[in-house]
Amino acid sequence: MSTLPPITVSSLDYDRLSALLESVSVRDVPGVVALERELERAEIVEPDSMPADVVTMNSRVLVCDATNGEERELTLVYPREADFEQGRLSILAPVGSALLGLSIGQSIVWPLPDGKETRLTVLAIHYQPEAAGDLHR
Repeated sequence: MSTLPPITVSSLDYDRLSALLESVSVRDVPGVVALERELERAEIVEPDSMPADVVTMNSRVLVCDATNGEERELTLVYPREADFEQGRLSILAPVGSALLGLSIGQSIVWPLPDGKETRLTVLAIHYQPEAAGDLHR
């Protein structure tokens, strides 16, 4: 994998995701290790200091997959709320943990379960809870 871009995560998301990781079996969910690695390298900031151009939990974002040129609007959610057909992407999905903390314009190359890689670019953030003042979503 190439050099990873810097990421920013709110302290509220960090705490909630850390609790999620403690409750999930690593054997059962392959995305746990990737999310742990992302949280370890993240810059942690208070929710009211979160830049509005950063993907946080429950953000609705427009991304482009460079491998096929497809653009898609996704909402980054906790596993219990996931519904890929509705664009609700679990944080434990490979692409979910890849998006967390990225800023508009940033790209990341990310391995997929089938051994291939994808390159995602954040094109826009249509909704971010911190920017909207929705801290208890």
